[in-house]
Amino acid sequence: MTRPPLTFVYIVEPPDYQIMACMLLASIRENFPADVQAIGYCPEHRMAELHPAVFRAHEMLGAEIRPMRTEGMWDSPYPHGNKIIAAMQPRDSEYSAFVDSDVLFLEPNSPAALTRAGHVSCSAAASMNWGEQSVWDRIWGTFGMEVPAERIRLMRRTRQEVVPYFSAGLVVFPEDPGPGGRFPDVWYDTARRLDRESDLEHRRPYLDQMTLPVAIRRAGLGWNILPEEQHYILGGLMRGKTLPEGRLIHTVHYRNDKVLREVGLTRRGRAMLRRHLGVDYVRRLVPDAPQARAEEGAPEQGLTGQEE
Repeated sequence: MTRPPLTFVYIVEPPDYQIMACMLLASIRENFPADVQAIGYCPEHRMAELHPAVFRAHEMLGAEIRPMRTEGMWDSPYPHGNKIIAAMQPRDSEYSAFVDSDVLFLEPNSPAALTRAGHVSCSAAASMNWGEQSVWDRIWGTFGMEVPAERIRLMRRTRQEVVPYFSAGLVVFPEDPGPGGRFPDVWYDTARRLDRESDLEHRRPYLDQMTLPVAIRRAGLGWNILPEEQHYILGGLMRGKTLPEGRLIHTVHYRNDKVLREVGLTRRGRAMLRRHLGVDYVRRLVPDAPQARAEEGAPEQGLTGQEE
């Protein structure tokens, strides 16, 4: 049987990410071909806390929610590392794409636009306010590697060319192992090792992003930098600004529901839910569930604080 070309991977976790994930999933079904798969991952010890409507939404949209073990996977609890754990789970597709739950796909898209053989596709990070460029000598040196000579411009800090630094909000990788191993396994190993450098400041919560370029190279792969239109990061310097005119923005990373409202995309997200689930609010799929219910019309999204 032919392998699916792409599987989207994301976090489904109560209280906020379970609802965000459903809107993300509706946007995947709206804008990608039917042979693209989607799997949401929930920490196994929290599966029982998920709202029944979230399971119902995934069933209606032909997606799965799978448990993953997160406890004991780091030397101390590291919730931001759940994306790496989700990426590591086994799947049978040509490529997988980890995508943050606070992302919406807005325009018709295809796996070919996000994948490149022998490469990990990701976008330039919005900014790097947590450290100076000199930190890369320490990070790459921990693995006996030289800092790459290549320089890029960050998405929201374009005046200076910097050492390659990428957002971990959308990371697309081949499932088959590269010369150095399967990419997400290498990413996890890289993050675990760097996390043990106790005198390295700011490694949490930025461990996933500061290790991403190193892990790509350690896996024997290259990086394919996605255009901004494929991962348009809102918030920060873009706070309160609408989407740029004259550009087709395929994907937005909105961070929290307030930002989504500010750019006028809340109704668009609700419309995708309505088209694919028949409701504007996910919990209405199972309105009599015993779990605590949101009030009618109340926002169902939460927020995420990590710089991307």
